[in-house]
Amino acid sequence: MKKDTTSSVKKRTASHKINTNNNRSGKSQWQKVQALKSSEVRKVIPKACYVRSMRLNFAWAAFDLLILAIGIVVVFTSTSTVLKLLGGTIFGIAAAMMFIWAHDAAHGALFKSNRTAEILGTLFMLPSLSVYRIWLYGHNKVHHGFVSFTPIDAVWLPLSPQDYHALSFYQRALYRVERNFFTCAVHYLRQIWWKYTWRFNPGKNKEKRRYYRRGKVLVLAYMLIVSGLSYYFAGGIIGVIAVLILPLIIFNYGVGLLVYLHHTHPDIPFFNQRDEWSHTVGALHCCTVFRLSKLAKIISHNIMIHIPHHLDTRIPFYHLPKAYQALKEEYGSYFHEYTFKWRYVFNIFKQCKLYDYENKLWLTFKEAMPLVPDGA
Repeated sequence: MKKDTTSSVKKRTASHKINTNNNRSGKSQWQKVQALKSSEVRKVIPKACYVRSMRLNFAWAAFDLLILAIGIVVVFTSTSTVLKLLGGTIFGIAAAMMFIWAHDAAHGALFKSNRTAEILGTLFMLPSLSVYRIWLYGHNKVHHGFVSFTPIDAVWLPLSPQDYHALSFYQRALYRVERNFFTCAVHYLRQIWWKYTWRFNPGKNKEKRRYYRRGKVLVLAYMLIVSGLSYYFAGGIIGVIAVLILPLIIFNYGVGLLVYLHHTHPDIPFFNQRDEWSHTVGALHCCTVFRLSKLAKIISHNIMIHIPHHLDTRIPFYHLPKAYQALKEEYGSYFHEYTFKWRYVFNIFKQCKLYDYENKLWLTFKEAMPLVPDGA
């Protein structure tokens, strides 16, 4: 019965697959990528892609700060609640942009000095209320070390039908909320911002605990200072909402959505067996490349060109397009690449609900129903 169900699910899924430049089966492709080594793949990336430019680093930083300043001015100078919320929206977009800039600093892509990267990265993560030190640990070692390998990676991991079925009613409802386009901010807010950042446990080592605690204290101090200034000079509670709460929601939605789209697609596999997964599979075949408008590229700081970023985090975001072109010439047949369209995004959210790890197949909730004992 299960084999018949799986066969029919595969046929239905094939009819829903999104058009990409890669029309081969996901399974055959990831098996081919297994034979490649990341060190060999990286050799096609031009050396110029690794050159840091202080001029570009600070030009992009100044642009992000300008957007942030516009949001602040609108919030603190307007008397209209609508305008204050508009300013808070601008502030939130700027917070996400600054976070991406700090993200590259954390990878060592922008500065040779780790100290410089930490100071500026910490400051640029403050508007999103993110703790640089803790985020860096989880992102660099866990996500980039084991992308799409579910026993270790922590970002947008799909449940199997059986695991979903074993959840409580509340947990199933929460999972459905997180896998919805309109409410996907809940996942990043709950899993990354809260669980793996603010609830991060560094262990019993006192020195490590103090190190990470200082990062939290700094962000908490920022929250208190900004809350006070917003309350007294930006109209009370609405000012606090516009400068702290609304930007936090926008940040978690924006970054959560982008990260989801980086690694989720009906053709992209996930793995729960170590002998199937490799770093090259995760970086080259389990990431996407979006073809965006010029404005969208600027706002996202090229982070939607995600394959070269996962192959080598030392590449500054402003060199990712050049690295992508070089990689595409040699390894483009393994890419998941498409022009950004909202209908594609909605289709991804519609199809990618649960995952059949054995058959490397994405399922909708309805398709997964026959795969659990009582059809729940």
